[in-house]
Amino acid sequence: MFVDTARIFVKSGDGGDGSISFRREKYVPFGGPDGGDGGRGGDVVLVASSNMTTLLDFAYRKKYKAEDGGNGSGSKCFGKNGENLYIKVPIGTVVRDVNTNKIMADLSHNEDKCIVAKGGRSGRGNVRFTTSTRQAPDFAEPGMPGEERLISLELKVLADVGLVGFPNVGKSTLLSVVTKAKPKIANYHFTTLNPNLGVVDIPKITSFVIADIPGIIEGASEGVGLGIQFLRHIERTRLLIHVVDISGVEGRDPFEDFLKINEELKKYDVKLWDRPQIIAANKADMLYDEQAFQDFKQKVSKLGYDKVFKISAATKQGVDELMKEAARMLSLIPITDTEIPENEKFVPEEKRFTYTIRKEEDMYIVEGSFVDRLLASVNVNDADDLRYFHKVLKNKGVLNELKDMGIKDGDTVVLNDFQFEYML
Repeated sequence: MFVDTARIFVKSGDGGDGSISFRREKYVPFGGPDGGDGGRGGDVVLVASSNMTTLLDFAYRKKYKAEDGGNGSGSKCFGKNGENLYIKVPIGTVVRDVNTNKIMADLSHNEDKCIVAKGGRSGRGNVRFTTSTRQAPDFAEPGMPGEERLISLELKVLADVGLVGFPNVGKSTLLSVVTKAKPKIANYHFTTLNPNLGVVDIPKITSFVIADIPGIIEGASEGVGLGIQFLRHIERTRLLIHVVDISGVEGRDPFEDFLKINEELKKYDVKLWDRPQIIAANKADMLYDEQAFQDFKQKVSKLGYDKVFKISAATKQGVDELMKEAARMLSLIPITDTEIPENEKFVPEEKRFTYTIRKEEDMYIVEGSFVDRLLASVNVNDADDLRYFHKVLKNKGVLNELKDMGIKDGDTVVLNDFQFEYML
């Protein structure tokens, strides 16, 4: 089954907690602090792999979590760093942050990597807080939590040439003739429901990859049918072969079809509409009026399309000439990496611990992630810890903000479950 979109939840590992420990040795009754740092949490990393061609794996597993860092311990022993979690995705996968819809990465080459969730920082052990005036700190930092994120994966087929055209014009037959691909072929609309890839390897030309894109219909650029999903797969192509049914046996006008498809390309992305095109007037073996082909060729030539080949994929008439011209044009079109517009790039936010202060009667309530982390790292019942606690409040600017809000001696400051009386 070909699956080209998926949505998964990823979480990096939490950082390990720093250790609160003191040396306990014979004949050394009051040993100093020796608590080690915790380990860093593991990252979640996406890796482009040439061994995958679909996002089917993500239809069955939706949640991924990297390993947490180990906690520190005594004797200045550091905790073990969490193992990174590597997730393989097909080449050509675009990664988006669901909340912002910004592009995190475009993994268009084998072994391309993208960190989608960075592991939490490790907490420092109590040995790190020793100073000349604080000889025996009995507090340590907890590890920082890992990042968690909902991401979407979009697979865009990697091909040099894309076959476009209305349903049932012979794109799949053409692909089967020029490559070893075996697409499903039948005489009814939408036989092809998924893109098919093949390698054109004809003597005396440089081989290239060609993709049969499922039939595009009117309104595809607005999502009619499966238009958006189909159009996405030709974004990376350097050249388009526009296949039309020149025979008219189904009562369709090939020139009108040609105009409608190009209009959908233009609405979806003007760069697609501006991409070089070769026109393959297919089913020539069923054409009973040569003038119909000449009229068609004259009309498209007036629009600036001078590469028109009369072919029959069923009998292979004109197919080699068409492929040779495609190879020649590809040799003149440089391969360029996909550029992500600045306004679409995902910029990770720096993880900050914040707080807010609100007043209720004579109480000032301080809340936020900064408060949670500070209280988790100190023992407020210990004199040394309490001095450190007040120093952090001062350095963070909490005390100055309380003064600006008009706090007075004797007012109560509340931080979660801990309360203290404010004194100037």
